[in-house]
Amino acid sequence: MRNNLNVNEMKAKKEKSKRIKSFDEHLDQRYGKLGTQKRTDFEIKAKAFAIGEVLKEERRLAAMTQEQLAEKTGTRKSFISRIENGHSDIQLSTLYRIFEQGLGKPVRLLIG
Repeated sequence: MRNNLNVNEMKAKKEKSKRIKSFDEHLDQRYGKLGTQKRTDFEIKAKAFAIGEVLKEERRLAAMTQEQLAEKTGTRKSFISRIENGHSDIQLSTLYRIFEQGLGKPVRLLIG
């Protein structure tokens, strides 16, 4: 009896694993394939969010307020807030200035 239960459990697990989608499959279904406008828009927003999270954490580690960072880099507190919340399309030169001049952190760009 126990042996049949194990076989049935294994079959159930196998069937369940067939239904599980990879993260890429989920993104394809929800936002379209890579290269489509909807997927590109999603990818841009996701990267803006990630940059904001990195900025927020580095600013926290530097024990700086948004206002202090803004003053140090010649921007406004509201601009720093928008970046941290993923709501700003930031120029690369500004990104470098905020991280390198404001936080003393080198920025490395990797393409590919």
